Order: sequence, then structure tokens, then C-alpha cells
Amino acid sequence: MSLTNADRLREVHNSFARQNMFEFDSKIPEKDDDVYHFVAFVPFKGRVYELDGLKPGPIDHGSYTDDWISVVRPILQTRISKHAATEITFNLMAVVGDKLLDLQKQLECVTGVEEDTVEIKEKIRVEEEKRANYKIENIRRKHNYLPLIMEMLKILSEKGMLLPLTLKAKEKIAAKETPKKESSMS
Repeated sequence: MSLTNADRLREVHNSFARQNMFEFDSKIPEKDDDVYHFVAFVPFKGRVYELDGLKPGPIDHGSYTDDWISVVRPILQTRISKHAATEITFNLMAVVGDKLLDLQKQLECVTGVEEDTVEIKEKIRVEEEKRANYKIENIRRKHNYLPLIMEMLKILSEKGMLLPLTLKAKEKIAAKETPKKESSMS
């Protein structure tokens, strides 16, 4: 199974795409076009493999003893260094165990030490709070605010308020920039 065949993973990944007010026809990428896809590094039987959906098969990056990340790190650093520092067209993700499940298992295994129980329960509370905040952030991130913004601009324009507000904003920006220019000249 490849990551692109994992429907749930693809749905979640695509749900974070930027919302557009306008839909554009997408062309089929040509050979030289940037193609966005998943690449995974996997430790398997003492060797590190790269799984790239655009390659004909797995790429063997060699063996490792204890730390397979030490094999992957230089490969990733080399690839990242080929891009400008401002480049943001790639992501780095790690598939890890569920921290909340690990903490719950730890709590089940604690026997009689009250301090340990309290500490683990606090970590569980923090993790649950973090997840609640992530949920809110994701809702906000995925919401399409463009129709609201367009409607607000339309209403401001109809009431004759858009141009004065725009001019006022420009004046504020100019006022903030004036002290900066004066300080840089001195």
C-alpha cells in the first residue's frame, strides 16, 4: 500500500489545501512541472528504503544499526539545501505513535506511586487540551473566509465607506513608516 492509496490520509492532507474563491482548470503536469506527492523513508530489516510514488520501486539507502534517522538526515538535508531558504513547497512529517494512548497505557501500568499517577494524569490533561486547541485551529484554518470578506467589501463600497477606510489605512501605514525612515537616516 502506498500513502496515495490511503483514502483517509489523502482526505486529511487535501483538507488543508488553501481555499480559493475561484476555481481554475488544472492542467495535467508535464515532465518538467513540479509534482507534489508523498515520499516516505522506512526502516525495514536493517536497511532504509525510500518510497517515492514517482519512482519505479523502492530506493535502498543502505543499512543502519541502531538509529535509522542518521541515514535519512543527510539525505533530507541535501535535498532541502537545494532550495532557497524561503522555499515552502515541501513538508516534513513523521509518523509517530499516539502520545495520548502511550500515556494512558503508562497510567494503567503505574502501581501504587501516587506522584507518578498525578504526573501522568497531568500529561494526559495537557495532551487532551492540546488536541482540543488543534481541532479549533484546524476548523479556522480550513474555513473559507473569502465570501465573508468579499461581502464585507461590497457592503463597505455600497455605503461609500471603502475608499475613506482605504485612505485612512494608507495614512496609518505612512505614519508608521516615517519614524522608521528618520531613524535609518540618522
